[in-house]
Amino acid sequence: MELAHSLLLNEDALAQITEAKRPVFIFEWLRFLDKVLVAANKVDVKEKQKKLVEQLTGLISSAPGPPTRKLLAKNLATLYSIGDTFTVFQTLDKCNDIIKSKDDTPAYLPTKLAAVACVGAFYEKMGRMLGSSFPDTINNLLKALKSAESQGRGEILLSLQKVLSGLGGAAASCHRDIYKNARSLLTDRSMAVRCAVAKCLLELQNEAVFMWTTELENVATLCFKALEGSNYGVRVAVAKLLGTVMATALMPKQAAVMRQNVKRATLEEVLELMATGFLRGGSGFLKSGGEMLKGGGSVSREVRVGVTQAYVVFVTTLGGQWLERNFATFLSHVLDLVSHPRATQTHVEAVYSRRCVSFMLRATLGGLLGEKAQIAAGKEICQAISKQMRAVEAVVNDISGENKAGAGDVSASQHVMVCALKELGSLVQSLSATASPLIQEPSVGLLETVTSVLLHPSMAARLAAAWCLRCVAVALPYQLTPLLDRCAERINNLKSSPEAVSGYSFAMAALLGGVHQCPLGIPHTKGKLVVSIAEDLLRTAAQNSRLSLQRTQAGWLLLGALMTLGPSLVRYHLPKMLLLWRNVFPRSQKELEAEKARGDSFTWQVTLEGRAGALCAMRSFVAHCPELLTEDVIRRLMTPIECAMTMMSHVPAIIKVHGAHLKASAAMVRLRLYDILALLPPKTYEGSFNALLRELVAEFTLTDNSANTTTSLLRSLCHYDDSVLMGSWLQETDHKSIEDQLQPNSASGSGALEHDPSSIYLRVPVGEAIPGPLPLGVSVIDASVALFGVVFPHVSFKHRLQMLDHFAECIKQAKGVRQQAVQLNIFTAVLSALKGLAENKSTLGPEEVRKSALALVMGALDNPNPILRCAAGEALGRMAQVVGEATFIARMAQTSFDKLKSARDVVSRTGHSLALGCLHRYVGGIGSGQHLKTSVSILLALAQDGSSHEVQTWALHSLALIVDSSGPMYRGYVEPTLSLVLTLLLTVPPSHTEVHQCLGRCLGALITTVGPELQGNGATISTIRSSCLVGCAIMQDHSDSLVQAAAISCLQQLHMFAPRHVNLSSLVPCLCVHLCSSHLLLRRAAVACLRQLAQREAAEVCEYAMSLAKRAGDSKDSTAINLNITETGLEGVLFGMLDRETDRKLCSDIHDTLGHMLSSLAVEKLSHWLKLCKDVLAATTDVGGAVVFEVEKDEEDSEKKDEMDDDTMFTGLGEDDKSKPSVAPRWVTRVFAADCLCRIILLCENADKTHFDLAAARSAQAKNVKGDLLVLHLSDLIRMAFMAATDHSNQLRMAGLQALEDIIKKFASVPEPEFPGHVILEQYQANVGAALRPAFSPDTPSDITAKACQVCSTWIGSGVVSDLNDLRRVHNLLVSSLDKVQAGKGSSSQLYSESATTMEKLAVLKAWAEVYVVAMKIKKEAESKPAKPVRSGDDDEDEEDLGTDVLPPDSLITLVQPELPSLSRLWLAMLRDYALLTLPAEFSSQLPPDGGAFYTPETIDTARLHYRSSWAPVLHAVALWLNSTGFGAGVGQEEVSSAPSKPPGLPQGGSTTIKTFEESVKDRMHLMLGVSIEFLCFPRPEEPIEHVMSCLRALCTLLETPCAKTHIADDQLLAVELLNVLHRLLLTRDPPAVQLQVTAVVQETIRAAHDHLQRQKTAKEEDGEKDSQASLGEGGDTGELVPGKSLVFAAMELLVFILVRHLPQLNTRVKESPSHVPLRPQRLPEESARLVANAVSILAELPSLCSPAGSMTILPTVLFLVTGVLKETAVKTPDNLVPVPVAAALQSIKTIFTSPIARMESVQTQWTSLVRSSLASVLEYSQPDESRPDMDEVSMLTAITLFLLSASSELVGVTVLQKGCMDHFRNALNSSDPWVQARCYQLLLSVFQHSSRALSTPYIHALAPLMVEKLKAVERSRPGTAAELQAVQEGIRVLENLVGMGEEQNRVQLLALLVPTLVSYLLDENSISSAPQVSKGLHEFALQNLMRIGPLYPAAFKIVIGAAPELKTRLESAIRANQASSKAKAAARQAQPAVQAAPTIKLKTSFF
Repeated sequence: MELAHSLLLNEDALAQITEAKRPVFIFEWLRFLDKVLVAANKVDVKEKQKKLVEQLTGLISSAPGPPTRKLLAKNLATLYSIGDTFTVFQTLDKCNDIIKSKDDTPAYLPTKLAAVACVGAFYEKMGRMLGSSFPDTINNLLKALKSAESQGRGEILLSLQKVLSGLGGAAASCHRDIYKNARSLLTDRSMAVRCAVAKCLLELQNEAVFMWTTELENVATLCFKALEGSNYGVRVAVAKLLGTVMATALMPKQAAVMRQNVKRATLEEVLELMATGFLRGGSGFLKSGGEMLKGGGSVSREVRVGVTQAYVVFVTTLGGQWLERNFATFLSHVLDLVSHPRATQTHVEAVYSRRCVSFMLRATLGGLLGEKAQIAAGKEICQAISKQMRAVEAVVNDISGENKAGAGDVSASQHVMVCALKELGSLVQSLSATASPLIQEPSVGLLETVTSVLLHPSMAARLAAAWCLRCVAVALPYQLTPLLDRCAERINNLKSSPEAVSGYSFAMAALLGGVHQCPLGIPHTKGKLVVSIAEDLLRTAAQNSRLSLQRTQAGWLLLGALMTLGPSLVRYHLPKMLLLWRNVFPRSQKELEAEKARGDSFTWQVTLEGRAGALCAMRSFVAHCPELLTEDVIRRLMTPIECAMTMMSHVPAIIKVHGAHLKASAAMVRLRLYDILALLPPKTYEGSFNALLRELVAEFTLTDNSANTTTSLLRSLCHYDDSVLMGSWLQETDHKSIEDQLQPNSASGSGALEHDPSSIYLRVPVGEAIPGPLPLGVSVIDASVALFGVVFPHVSFKHRLQMLDHFAECIKQAKGVRQQAVQLNIFTAVLSALKGLAENKSTLGPEEVRKSALALVMGALDNPNPILRCAAGEALGRMAQVVGEATFIARMAQTSFDKLKSARDVVSRTGHSLALGCLHRYVGGIGSGQHLKTSVSILLALAQDGSSHEVQTWALHSLALIVDSSGPMYRGYVEPTLSLVLTLLLTVPPSHTEVHQCLGRCLGALITTVGPELQGNGATISTIRSSCLVGCAIMQDHSDSLVQAAAISCLQQLHMFAPRHVNLSSLVPCLCVHLCSSHLLLRRAAVACLRQLAQREAAEVCEYAMSLAKRAGDSKDSTAINLNITETGLEGVLFGMLDRETDRKLCSDIHDTLGHMLSSLAVEKLSHWLKLCKDVLAATTDVGGAVVFEVEKDEEDSEKKDEMDDDTMFTGLGEDDKSKPSVAPRWVTRVFAADCLCRIILLCENADKTHFDLAAARSAQAKNVKGDLLVLHLSDLIRMAFMAATDHSNQLRMAGLQALEDIIKKFASVPEPEFPGHVILEQYQANVGAALRPAFSPDTPSDITAKACQVCSTWIGSGVVSDLNDLRRVHNLLVSSLDKVQAGKGSSSQLYSESATTMEKLAVLKAWAEVYVVAMKIKKEAESKPAKPVRSGDDDEDEEDLGTDVLPPDSLITLVQPELPSLSRLWLAMLRDYALLTLPAEFSSQLPPDGGAFYTPETIDTARLHYRSSWAPVLHAVALWLNSTGFGAGVGQEEVSSAPSKPPGLPQGGSTTIKTFEESVKDRMHLMLGVSIEFLCFPRPEEPIEHVMSCLRALCTLLETPCAKTHIADDQLLAVELLNVLHRLLLTRDPPAVQLQVTAVVQETIRAAHDHLQRQKTAKEEDGEKDSQASLGEGGDTGELVPGKSLVFAAMELLVFILVRHLPQLNTRVKESPSHVPLRPQRLPEESARLVANAVSILAELPSLCSPAGSMTILPTVLFLVTGVLKETAVKTPDNLVPVPVAAALQSIKTIFTSPIARMESVQTQWTSLVRSSLASVLEYSQPDESRPDMDEVSMLTAITLFLLSASSELVGVTVLQKGCMDHFRNALNSSDPWVQARCYQLLLSVFQHSSRALSTPYIHALAPLMVEKLKAVERSRPGTAAELQAVQEGIRVLENLVGMGEEQNRVQLLALLVPTLVSYLLDENSISSAPQVSKGLHEFALQNLMRIGPLYPAAFKIVIGAAPELKTRLESAIRANQASSKAKAAARQAQPAVQAAPTIKLKTSFF
């Protein structure tokens, strides 16, 4: 392939390759040329032009394939337009000659077509440059057109289109000729030609004025004719032509009008013309005679659907603004269509016409109009409805009968109503909460209008009105409850009108069905209301025969709707329901028999309808309340169901007697019966299988049914991938809802609500706007087929065989059309059964069953109906799957092989090739591996059969299935398959799109098979890869959208496996162009591909998209790319698509794509993304602008003025640009933009903290112009959040509040650099207040208020606002909400369910709790600070000006204090509720029957969730409150009596006996601990870590109070349980904060136990039982600690876990394991260090909880751990600070060894050995060791010293230990580190001074001489650093102390050591001035010490000084010098009293 990449064709290379590969080589060269010509240097091109032209024209006559000729023509045209044009006419003549040639052989055809293509391309590219040659060319083409076959006709028409577009107006002289010749071909039998003509005429009408003036009617008639018998492609093309021509006729293009004076058509004329097509089809105007008036013949459906599309094109072409202005005319015209008798000749036709009209309205109104215009349109629709309704009422009330024609009008009006109401509903639903102005405006009266239709005489209109009300309620949930009440009231008032009973019950049922879409629900009482109405209707049904039917139907409909509310509501009414069901049916066989004899036809109709209704309600119950289906309930349901089954057999007899009009009611009963049985487990009705199966089989084999009704399920039971064979991909187009009418099975697409009223309350199937149940006849068959599939797997083999044989017999008996129908139904049932078998994993049965089934299936594989062949193939595959035996599969495969080898007819070849594919699909690669070779070779051969494209399609489709299912086993066949695919792509004519689609499927499957290998560089892999790329390129260039979509998905696969080889620079622009495609599947494919690309390479994707926009802007032919990529780039286009697209998959992919782009680009291109979101959010409709102003009215005027300005500034964005053609972003898109905003904030947080630091951001900005940081956009962020939070749309308000909360949390602590001490958010407090206030208005939904409470508490707690008066605004919102909470249950009129109220109240309490927690924290910090912090030096001057602003210590608490009494009560009540709700299910009987303080028993399940999200902060708040009030002492009691009538905290009223304080403490403790322990036992993984922290903090706070301490210590098991639970928590939760908090709780628990023990001891002492004290504490006399009961044991477990977790070296097992590598001790991270320190401190307190014996049990462990921690953490630090764990360990050693246990005689010996061994361990640990070079000797020495001081008695005289200790001191004294020496001297001093001489004397003897030596040596090397100086000073202090300790007689000797040493430190007066600072310091220190010692021991001092005269002289001179200097200083001081600073600074450096 590489050889093909040259400017000239490499003819040598071409000659060397095989014949088969040449076309590919040539195509590859042309592709290369296409890219390179545009970019090449013009000079190079001109040099080689002659040769190139030769090569290219040579190719024309080499019979090139379709893709090749297209590229060839393009390249030739490009070449001429770049290079010289000398020879262009020669080439043109050459082409014309070829076209004229008389050679008609098929072999010459490609050459002719290539010449035609070249001509087209020349004119398109060069147009008028070719001058006057065009008439000849055009005539030539038109001549050829007459004689050409279909492929040639298509190609010539495409060329003509190009010629026209190139020449523009210049070709006017030929326009008529072209029009005349082309028009006759619009009805060509080849669909491809029809498409081509439509495109050609579309191009022609741009310039040919006559087409939309004089010829307008003819064009319309032609189009209608073209639509007859058309396929989807033709309909789209012709509709485009017709719609555009009509639009042009109405609003001509300016240029054309200027040239000729044109009579413009009026809107009425144009619409009238289109209407003829809709109503009369293509029959034309000439036959206006007799038959027209007779109304003969209905219009063909294809024409109607095509014209419908044309209407949409017409309106879209004219644009949204036109539609806005002319909507009234358009609406009335469209509604007239559906009221015309010709549109509604039969019921099904009427439904189809309604579908079409609905489609027109939805496609134009829904897509073209913005939200504001949609509201205006809604008003128009309302007026249309009320106008119709007035007319109807006139007829209905016209009793005298003057208005004879009226009845017809009424029946026509129902269809108008249905369309108008359906559109109104869809409109309101899509507007959601933005529709509120439409509903609230009294002048429109929407609700009145719609409810008036509930009394319409026609059921269809009533149902449509009910549906519309459901849409209103779902869009605006606050309407739901009032609407229900209103309907209930009307039903009760108008009981005597059949229409009212029916209409209002429909409405109620619809509203109940909508509840599941309203998260806030409806009040529970409404359920009771519905039940009572329904009961009443059923009870009174028999009273009045005129109403019996309606009342019965209405009653059951309401009960069925009630079931959709779910088990929590239905549970209460179940017993009543079971009773009602039982009473509808006879109790026994006898009664059944008796019943047959009674009644007339009317009573039977009522009875049957009643039973159908009851079964329907049952089905609804089983479907919506599966939790209530216990064994018992199912048993009780089975009674009526079995009775219904028995009754089925009696019905035919009854119909015989009473007339055929009962058939429908009987069918309804059967439908309901089948529906409910399909939902119940088949085991429950096994006994009735025989009777049931007889009914089912009779149903779908049409035994008693003379109509040839077919099921609609076949499509859904066949495999989705087979859509290409069945044409069901139409389901995936934008026109799905109207194209359904053209599907072959009966009643397809004719779904309508009136076919099954129960669908009004069921869930709407995904992807449908409104439920459309099919007509009853089809529904019954569907239900029987579905049930057959459920039952079949449970039937015995004998019966299976009988049924299969019966099926074969039925097919044989039937003839013609009926046979097709029966066969379709039977096949669907068999497929359904096989599917059921596969799902149940059961087998088909023995040989004879298989034989029978196989015969049935094989017979259908050569049925002429393609859908049946598909079903047969599918059934064969499923059978193979179910039987699963190799021999059986082999037999099936062999049958198909033999058939395919011999058969010549298309039908059997297609059927059997599909059979092979299906076999492989269901058995998988391994099961069918041995047939792979044969299958592939046969299918490859079939795929080359050019004579039949159908065979090619089916063969290629099967091949794709095989490739897919064989996986890697197919690897050997990849090359031959791939070469076949390429050959076919290059040769099959493009009009056979199905073949190309299947080729695309094959290519995709092949790419997957080769998979990751595609990255390789081997020769074979490179060839495969380039073949795949060529294949994709050919398909990308195809004209059919589905083929292009296949190309994109192939490229997507390639990109997944070999990303480097997919060229994004060409792929991305191609995808961007497809985003505007009119074909849904292509848009889906493009977005799916973009989603994958954006996941990896978002930046590149966006760049390429932008470059495309630039290219489109630069190039002349910008019309070619109609893209609206502006400066917002691809992201902007995708945001725009979100407004237009309704397809769920597509929208979710767009969301993902934008999400991936956001993740990778938002941080780098911050302002771009923020601007995008802002533009989307700012585009509020004008309606939104008004809402903000109404909010502020209640503020004082001055404030109001300021805020108004703010708000207008906020909402008045983006209003100016009215010229934009596109719609303003809709609310869904705006919600998405608000979510994006939150994601951007999060991304910035994870990327870089500078985004949240204004000072840093400003400096970064100054350095780097491009740098973009979030904090600089804060005002935009706030503005966006504000806009969203104050919108009409509730979802947007939620998103806005969420964004606001995020912003507050992230920016609360960002300081404002210009005003130190303030934060940047302070300036936005007005905005925050204004954003929150609307959320607290009374009509706001609970969920929004709850969210706003959350934001309030975040704002108040964030500490942004320091001034209480400013905080009051937001605080007042919370206060007002609190008043609402205190009002208690059920006071306000309820709109939503009780759980919504629960949510709101709990949110308020949670918000208050959070504020209180913060307030207490601030208060605590303020109290713990010193009264006025003393300014320490100069480290923070900028805080000086803070003094005025600092909050008073209790600032925030003053806001909470007034509310605390009521708050604390409510909080406790809430915790009580929560505690009850967390009880396991088996205690549910203990729950209070009438609910808790804030929940009702009915909504218990939803309430749980709300409690779960808000209990934690409340728990913490209650703990703080109990702590601060000493457990509410003196607060709780007098509250009860004075509380409001019934405080929510005490549901049982105030009558309870008032508890004592102790009891209330106990209750509260149990509550708090219970809640905490229950939660901490097993916190769900999804619980936020904040809840765990709040809970632990609450426990900690609680246990600080004395009351709580006593409580937990009294009940030791409770404390043990608490510790065990905390231990579990440590195992599951990692964050260090949690673990630290856990240690704090443990500490408090241990302290509580400690205090308790002390109390016990003092009590015993007072009783004088001194001796029994020994056994107090854990462990008693024996010392045994029982796990599970012992607190100490529990604490040890937990602490050991912490220590080992952070210091694994402590674990001896680790050390012993062979894989253990000794770890070097290293510094722990700070949090771990604190944890270890806490653990060690708690460990040391444990022994004091034990009796002496007990402490002996645990002390070895404790000491082992403490010394171990010491060893592991004693690591030197550069700053010589003691690490926290070391300090804790040393403290613990001291605590343990000074504890009273040491003095207990009972344990003396154990104690001594413990102390000794511990010291031995420490000595061993502190041995200098090469593995621990950085050991901290000082800490170890400190530990040793602590041992010596604390436990002296046990250590005296133990020589081994003594020697060890001395060695350590000696080493330390000899240390090179002065710091170690200094500390060593200090420690020695404490040892020397020890009170026990027995201990200190040996040390003095051993170590004093060494010290003296060290100090004497200082004279020779004076200290050089401050540290060394300090060491010397410490040493001298020790010596001085020794002198003091010595007895009087030894004083002289001792002084003789000290004084000379000190004197030797003095400097002589000459050197003192030049000596360094440290040396001077030593001199002064020595001098002062000498001057102090002299007076202390005068006699001895004299002796010593006298003995050495040189000492005396040095000392005297030093003293003299000192006095002189101090005199000089004094003189200086008096001379300059002002300069006082000098000496103080000196003092700092001299170390006294």
